[in-house]
Amino acid sequence: MKSRLTWFVVAAMITGPLFGLLLHERLGPGAAADSAAADLSLVTTSFLHLIKMIIAPLVFSTLTVGVARMEGTASIARVGAKTLGWFIFASLISMTIGIFMVQLFKPGVGLPAPHSVAAAIPASTPPTLKDMLDHIIPSSIVQAMAANEILQIVVFSILFGLAASALGSRVAGLIEAIDQISLVILKLTGYIMTLAPIAVFAALAATVLTQGIGVLLVYAKFIGSFYLALLALWVFLAFAVFASLGKRVWLLLAAIRSPVLIAFSTASSEAAYPRTLERLEQFGISPRIAAFVLPLGYSFNLDGSTMYCAFAVLFIAQIFHIDMSLHQQIAMLLILMVLSKGIAGVPRASLMVIASTLTYFGLPEQGLVLIVAVDHLLDMGRSATNVVGNAVASTLVAKWENELTAARPLLLRDPVAAPSA
Repeated sequence: MKSRLTWFVVAAMITGPLFGLLLHERLGPGAAADSAAADLSLVTTSFLHLIKMIIAPLVFSTLTVGVARMEGTASIARVGAKTLGWFIFASLISMTIGIFMVQLFKPGVGLPAPHSVAAAIPASTPPTLKDMLDHIIPSSIVQAMAANEILQIVVFSILFGLAASALGSRVAGLIEAIDQISLVILKLTGYIMTLAPIAVFAALAATVLTQGIGVLLVYAKFIGSFYLALLALWVFLAFAVFASLGKRVWLLLAAIRSPVLIAFSTASSEAAYPRTLERLEQFGISPRIAAFVLPLGYSFNLDGSTMYCAFAVLFIAQIFHIDMSLHQQIAMLLILMVLSKGIAGVPRASLMVIASTLTYFGLPEQGLVLIVAVDHLLDMGRSATNVVGNAVASTLVAKWENELTAARPLLLRDPVAAPSA
């Protein structure tokens, strides 16, 4: 199904602009074209509403279960501190690279915003300390969930998970139930994502209808500059392992080729989880470290997705000719540091975080529609990067804990296998 969905999205990316160009040539600029574009936009708007519908339960369920299942022994606390310390450092590096690359290439410059949208853009001002606290600390979790205040949901989920972890086996049934809820929400996410080709078709058709085929050149620049940013992040991660393990970094990269290809082809880092765990243990990482760091990384260390959030927000700001000050960019980096920890390793989950960040900084949510059109291509790259980032994190923590042994001989001759059915 995932493979068919990928081809459907590719087909939509081809037919959408062609359909929009056909309408553009037949209707020309004017009221008729604007009306047709508005009708097409309704399709994409409905898709975005469906995404927002699952934000609160998805963040709460996945983050609560992840925190609650952390054991409280001294050994786990030590490993956890090292793990989270690397996660924070890697996230800061990935977002910094993303911000630098989007400011260097400016892929959003040249895509004019519709006048009707640009006129409605609120003034972008630096958030005050009071604004930060209002957005961080929820006065009511029910209200926060109803309003999709993601940062507040994240804070509540972490506190709820910590309390549940302290109670241990007495609330094991509750945590298991919340885990089951997360499975249902992830399944629902899959259903919603089946509509992505339709939303992509409508978004591209509406964009080309109103702005012409030249707009696709901006998308090409957007995609190219983002993949260059991912390449820079891969170089940094490889260097981090090289500094710790030397030439063994090449063996690690060879070990994770298969899960990286699975994540890239399915646009889901979760799809690669079982094989990643298997390959890391074959590489020599102790099962105790791999089983702790890897699942924790799926909630707190999605380097590719974290970079994309910062990259996409500034890309949208460039589209609507909004200059974000250094103060605002630092604030965005810190906010995304927290918000990105609730990203699930499923296709297009980053859109939820981007939508929340746009609202926080007063940026028009209509910009999200423009990146939906090419999000699948970008999701493939960032999902593969998420796998690499978590593999590197597991390797470094194992090295620091002296729980890294020689690779199993089987790994050296095990070919890169295709994803199993």
